[in-house]
Amino acid sequence: MKLLLEKTRAHLENQGETYFQHMYSALKIVWVLKTIEVKCIIHSICPFLYTTALSEKIDYLQKLALRREK
Repeated sequence: MKLLLEKTRAHLENQGETYFQHMYSALKIVWVLKTIEVKCIIHSICPFLYTTALSEKIDYLQKLALRREK
């Protein structure tokens, strides 16, 4: 258990976030991925809808990830 807490603390320090800031960031990424999932399903049925949704969100996710790297 102690090792788990040490690894968690080290990761949070590396990210420069508190526990709840990290949780919020991770949940924001989950929300974006779920949105992409739904749009891709709709796009598979109606190809004229959400034609750029995936590429736009990939750029957004990359910016989120790069912002958090240290």
